[in-house]
Amino acid sequence: MNRAGSTQVLVLAFTLALGLGRAMPAAAEPIERVIAVVNDEAVLLSDLRRRATPYLEHAMRGTASDAERKARIKSLYEQLAQQLIDEELIEQTARKMMITVSSLEVDQAIENVRRQSGLEEARFWEAVREQGFTDKQYRDDVRKQLLRLKVINQRVRSRVNISEDLVRESYDDRVRQGRRNQRFRAAHIFFALPEGASATAVADVTKQAEQLRKNLGSVEAFDAAAKDHGGGELGWLDQGDLPNVLEDTLLGPNVGEIGQPVRGPSGVHIFLVRERQAGNDTLPTFEEVRGDIQRELLDRAMQRQEELFLKGLRREAVISMRL
Repeated sequence: MNRAGSTQVLVLAFTLALGLGRAMPAAAEPIERVIAVVNDEAVLLSDLRRRATPYLEHAMRGTASDAERKARIKSLYEQLAQQLIDEELIEQTARKMMITVSSLEVDQAIENVRRQSGLEEARFWEAVREQGFTDKQYRDDVRKQLLRLKVINQRVRSRVNISEDLVRESYDDRVRQGRRNQRFRAAHIFFALPEGASATAVADVTKQAEQLRKNLGSVEAFDAAAKDHGGGELGWLDQGDLPNVLEDTLLGPNVGEIGQPVRGPSGVHIFLVRERQAGNDTLPTFEEVRGDIQRELLDRAMQRQEELFLKGLRREAVISMRL
C-alpha cells in the first residue's frame, strides 16, 4: 500500500463524514461504558457512537418502523464495534513491532485530504467540526488509519507477488470480455471425433492438431492446411453462434492470429480470426493498461491478505464483547 492508497482511504472517510454526518443530533449526553475488552484494553461506547455518526442517516433511510430502525442501528453498531476491535488489535501489534506514526506524517496526510477535497484550510476544519469531531479526534482517526496501513504493509506485503503472467492473464480476460459484443469473421481447421470417442482417440487427435499448429507459420499455411485436413470458412459470427468453449477461444486472438487447438463438442478446432467488426481499435493495448491492472491486482491481493491477517489477530486475542 502506497501513500496514494492511504490518501484514498482518508478521502473516503472524510467524504462519508461530510455527506452523511448531519444526521440525528444527540438528544442527550451518552452514558459512558465499556463495549468490549481486547487483551485487557477497553473499547468505549463513546468511541462507537462517534464512529457511527457519519453512517446513521444512511442506515435510517427508508425505514418504516421503530423496530426496523432499532434493528438497523444494532446491526450498524455491531459492524462498527468490530472495526474498533480491529483497530485496538492493530494498535497492540504496532506497539510490539515498534511502529509509530509521527505528527508530521499526520499533517501531510491531512493536507493531502484537504487538497483533494478542494476546501480551503479554514473551511476544511469547519466541516470537520460540523460533524461533531474535534480537531484532536480527527487527527487521531487519521493517525489510526496511517498506523493500520504501516502494520499491514510490513506484515503482509511480502506475501503478495503480482507476476507478469498474472497481469497478462487479467488483461486477456478483459480483452475477451470487451470483445463479447463484437462480430467476427473466422475460419477453422477441423479434426472430427466420433460421438463417444475414447480417451485414447481424443488424445491422438489432439496430438495431431498440436503438431499441425506448430507448423502453421502464416495465414497462407493455415488456408492450405484447412483444404487438406478439413474445415474452412465460418463466415461472420455473433455471440452465441458457437458453443461457449469455442467462442471463448475466438475472443482471445487478434486479427490474423492463429489460435491453439481447442476441443469442441464434435472434434478439435484450430481457429483463425480474419476480421472483427466495430470497436476492436478502442481496446487499449497491454502496455497502456499494464500499470493500472497491476495496481488493481495488488490492492485486491493486499485486501485479502489483510483480512487473513486480522482473522489471525482475532483468533490469538482474548476478546470480550459487551455491546
